[in-house]
Amino acid sequence: MTLVDTHAHLYSEKFNDDLNDVIKRSQDAGVERIYMPNIDSKSIDSMLELEHLFPDYCIPTMGLHPCHVDKDFEKELYLVEDWLSKRSFVAVGEMGTDLYWDKTNFELQKKAFIIQCDLAVKYNIPIIIHCRESVAETIQLVAGFNNAKLKGIFHCFNGDVKQADEVIDLGFVVGIGGVSTFKNGGLDDLIIGTDLKSIVLETDSPYLAPVPYRGKRNEPSYVKEVAKKVADLKNLDLEQVGRITTENAYRVYSNV
Repeated sequence: MTLVDTHAHLYSEKFNDDLNDVIKRSQDAGVERIYMPNIDSKSIDSMLELEHLFPDYCIPTMGLHPCHVDKDFEKELYLVEDWLSKRSFVAVGEMGTDLYWDKTNFELQKKAFIIQCDLAVKYNIPIIIHCRESVAETIQLVAGFNNAKLKGIFHCFNGDVKQADEVIDLGFVVGIGGVSTFKNGGLDDLIIGTDLKSIVLETDSPYLAPVPYRGKRNEPSYVKEVAKKVADLKNLDLEQVGRITTENAYRVYSNV
């Protein structure tokens, strides 16, 4: 059984007290690698410290989360670009758009989105897209960017099958996490109707823990519950889901 958690904020303070145990449970669950999307300048040091403690297991990315985009976002992106120029990262992210928490910064989010797309193309790495309540708008942004080199993951995807097809046609895969296990998560048709070769698994730890851990702190070992849900909906063996989604993850993050 092999699994990859393509999206976990393992550097969160919520893991300070039992990080080694979290990593051990993750390894015991068959998780081969954990990818850690950056949030902003404040999360970089703790993220890179985890990379140092668990080399080739906890893998960092570099980007600016849309919920951290404000009038000074260009200063943050200067730092992102500086880091990308100094060393290699597997992706630009977590970046994207968000119309759930605050709609007032959407124009700034779009500017930050395009700048980070440019950086991804420049360094030939994928992007990790956050698109909460903004799937259609984000698909339009990616399509409008019109660069075949732009690839990556639509993280925590909650669009419909048609939108998933659009995303896949643009060269992306969809990230499926704990919401898929919720009674009213609304992702059953999406998972059933989407080719497994276009799906990667994620936890978004410490958020959105899957059933039966819903309401608790999420952690990478719980990605196995997401794999079980996908296997059940697609009537496939769990090992097959693990193997194919792991291959998908490594294909996206092909420079590691």
